[in-house]
Amino acid sequence: MKRDPKNSRRPNDGAANLAMLKRTVKKLFSYYPVLAPVTFACILFSAIVTSIPSLFVQNVIQVIEKWYVSRDWVSAKAELIPILSLLISLYVLSIIAILVYKQLMAYMTQGFLDKLRQEMFGGMQDLPIRYFDTHQHGDIMSFYTNDIDTLRQLVSEAIPAFIQSGAIVLAVFGIMLYFSIWLTLISVLGVILMIVVTKRVGGGSAKFFLRQQQAVAKTEGYIQETMTGQKVVKVFCHEQRSIEEFDKINDALFEDSYRAHAYASVLGPIIGNIGNFLYVALALVGGVLLLIGVPNLSLSGKALDISILVPFLNMTKQFTGNINQLSQQINSIVMAGAGAQRVFSLIDEKAETDDGFVTLVDADIAPDGTITESDHHTGHWAWKREEGDDGTRSLKAAEKLHGSAREVAVKAKEQAITSPDGRYTLLRGDVRFTDVTFGYNPDKPVLHDITWFAKPGQKIALVGATGAGKTTVTNLINRFYDIQQGQILYDGISVAGIKKPDLRRSLGIVLQDVNLFTGTVMDNIRYGRLNATDEECIEAARLVNADGFIRMLPKGYQTVLEGDGSGLSQGQRQLISIARAAVADPPALILDEATSSIDTRTEEVVQAGMDNLMKGRTVFVIAHRLSTVRNSDVIMVLDHGNIIARTTTSSRNVGSTTSSIPARWNWSSQGLPSADRHVSSALSCLGVAYGQPTGLPA
Repeated sequence: MKRDPKNSRRPNDGAANLAMLKRTVKKLFSYYPVLAPVTFACILFSAIVTSIPSLFVQNVIQVIEKWYVSRDWVSAKAELIPILSLLISLYVLSIIAILVYKQLMAYMTQGFLDKLRQEMFGGMQDLPIRYFDTHQHGDIMSFYTNDIDTLRQLVSEAIPAFIQSGAIVLAVFGIMLYFSIWLTLISVLGVILMIVVTKRVGGGSAKFFLRQQQAVAKTEGYIQETMTGQKVVKVFCHEQRSIEEFDKINDALFEDSYRAHAYASVLGPIIGNIGNFLYVALALVGGVLLLIGVPNLSLSGKALDISILVPFLNMTKQFTGNINQLSQQINSIVMAGAGAQRVFSLIDEKAETDDGFVTLVDADIAPDGTITESDHHTGHWAWKREEGDDGTRSLKAAEKLHGSAREVAVKAKEQAITSPDGRYTLLRGDVRFTDVTFGYNPDKPVLHDITWFAKPGQKIALVGATGAGKTTVTNLINRFYDIQQGQILYDGISVAGIKKPDLRRSLGIVLQDVNLFTGTVMDNIRYGRLNATDEECIEAARLVNADGFIRMLPKGYQTVLEGDGSGLSQGQRQLISIARAAVADPPALILDEATSSIDTRTEEVVQAGMDNLMKGRTVFVIAHRLSTVRNSDVIMVLDHGNIIARTTTSSRNVGSTTSSIPARWNWSSQGLPSADRHVSSALSCLGVAYGQPTGLPA
């Protein structure tokens, strides 16, 4: 089940929002420890220069008042020119600082987003498969688009504006105290009112901006889901229902967005009008104080006169205007806080754990059977233990088990081909499940205490109804998920002790749903082994019968594929997928419904390619078609997480799809009363008539 973003575990209170914003700024400084301080210093300098003209205005008015009566403008000019020259110089420096910080901020913003996306994507590659199984793909895409964009607005617009306006407010407030404490106190009353309004309105918008980000993710998830299944929508005439469902999700997005922006949009005008009322109030109070001659209380000690009142009123407009600018940034800051929560929720997702200690290496096998590590591909592989581990760790772990699990583990260890020092074990493809119980939800087991084995080089077919647990078995072999009980042994080594990348490198997988990436055919084949040469890729294509059609493409192996190989047939896409597995040259293979979505004639070509690939390897086949499993050495029938029957054959062919299973097949039920009925039902999809099980487990 996909997780609903609105119900996901994400903090949504103001404290968490603030914590995410602090973390964003901290990360920005970690990415740019020198550039960020320089940029913000330029912003501060330009802000301070913007806030000091009132001081110059006050000095200019004083000079004019001083020489107005005598009309000695020459003396006035001598005093005014230094003041104006200093002001012009500061403005020129401010312009330079603005140009510098604008360029630096543009570079830093895009670099910050680039590094953050890299960190997100790199971390996402380390997440377990479970994460992608439980999250809508559209929701994940939203992390890289909408949520990242909110951080772009924060870094490029909100933070600079917040620093600039904040610095101006503080500087102007200090100058106001310098001029008149009485008038400043009146301004403070207006500011308190602004803060109360901002908290009320801004708090309402914060809640809805967070809900908006979650609703956007849910909308994108639904769109992505619908686009992926568009053929199904049209085949079942589901268009109108899809529109109705989308309208519900889209209306929820509208409601959250409307409320968020309604709160945010009304905040600016309210703050602006409070500033206008404050300006009028200060003009009236200041005029009254001048008329009645109230002594001025100020840091400067100057008396209240027109040279102080006029610049003070201008500062009031500047003061309230920048407070309004700060309030306007709440919109971007709240959105960024919501986006940051989602972005960091992805970054903080727990990576897939890997406490394995055994690695996979290329190996040379001497005539006397000695195993040594090789620095080049030899066609042989070995499991390599840590230095000082002679294999007794695995044996001791096996001896701690009980009953059949202990027997199987000890026997597998004894049968493994190991170097004299115990560090190297030849990879043969011996896989054993013992008393394995597993559930994607621990409270709801999918596999129930199953035990089975695959001998080296055997082709094991897993059949059964949908939901029987076939794919789950293969997911456990390569540790996409870890079992809750029991053990899985690979050449006598517990898969829990093998490093996951090495374990998965030993298993080639061909899936029913083929994924081809944008790039050339050669690149798509080389995806199986990135250091493979062109010749090795071509040889892999020949092995699986893909070379012929590839050479008929417009540019052969250099033909660029786009849109998941949309220009190719399903069979051609599947052959490229099989060639990808072939170039990896894995010791073992997993074929999960690899031919179920192609026609019978194409299947013959694909099957021939797979047969070539399967030679000499341990293979696990999940299939519903008899043609796919007819060459299997063992067929296991699963039903509701239980192995209800297992067959072996002394020959390689089952026979025609209309005949009963020949006598050479030895069937063994697991003692379930309804085994016959279940086996018959499971095999009916293969077109095989089931006879009475005979014999013992092979």
